[in-house]
Amino acid sequence: MKLKSVNGESTLQVSEAAFGGKFNEPLVHQVLTAYRNAGRSGTKAQKSRAEVRGGGRKPYAQKGTGQARAGSSRSPIWVGGGRTFAAKPRDFAQKVNRKMYRGAIRSMLAELARTERLLVTDGIELEAPKTRLLANQLKAWSLPSVLIVVEATDQKLHLAARNLPHVEVIEVTALNPLSLAAYDKVLMTVGAVKLIEERLQ
Repeated sequence: MKLKSVNGESTLQVSEAAFGGKFNEPLVHQVLTAYRNAGRSGTKAQKSRAEVRGGGRKPYAQKGTGQARAGSSRSPIWVGGGRTFAAKPRDFAQKVNRKMYRGAIRSMLAELARTERLLVTDGIELEAPKTRLLANQLKAWSLPSVLIVVEATDQKLHLAARNLPHVEVIEVTALNPLSLAAYDKVLMTVGAVKLIEERLQ
C-alpha cells in the first residue's frame, strides 16, 4: 500500500497490516467513547436530604395551620433542601484491552488512508518557532485543519503550532483515537510512519 506525499509528487510504501485494514465502525465508536469517558473527572457531588444541615425539628404543627404537612425543612421540595437523587463522585472509565485499542487505531488509519486524508512528509523544517512560518507552510499545502504526527519532540514545531486553532502536533507515543477523529487531515513524517508500523504489526 502507498501513502501520498503532502506535495503530491511522491508516495511512500507502507505495511498493509498497519494501514490497509477494513474500517470497523463499532470498534472505533466503542474505543472513542471509552477514551473520552476516561478523561471525565467524575467529581460532581450534591447533598441528599440526609446530608443537608438542619431540618431536625418538625417546622410546624401537623394540623391546624392550613398548610401542607411537613416533617422537615430540608425536604427536596423546600428551598434549601437536599436533592432527591443527589449526584455522587463516580468513575466513568470503561475497560478497553490493548488489542481492541490497537485495532481501533489501525482501523482509523486505514480509513484515513483510503479516503486520502492521510499524508506523509520527510519533515517540517522551520527556521524559527514562529506561528506565521508554520501557517504559511500549511496554507501552501492546503491543510487548514491538520493533525501533525512526528516521531520525536520538535520544540520549534510545537511552539509554532500551539497558537493555531485547528492544528495539533503530537508524538507517535501520544497518538490517540480522539485526535485522529478531530481533524480533517493527518500529516505524518516518514519516521513517524515507520514507528507506527512497528507498533501495529
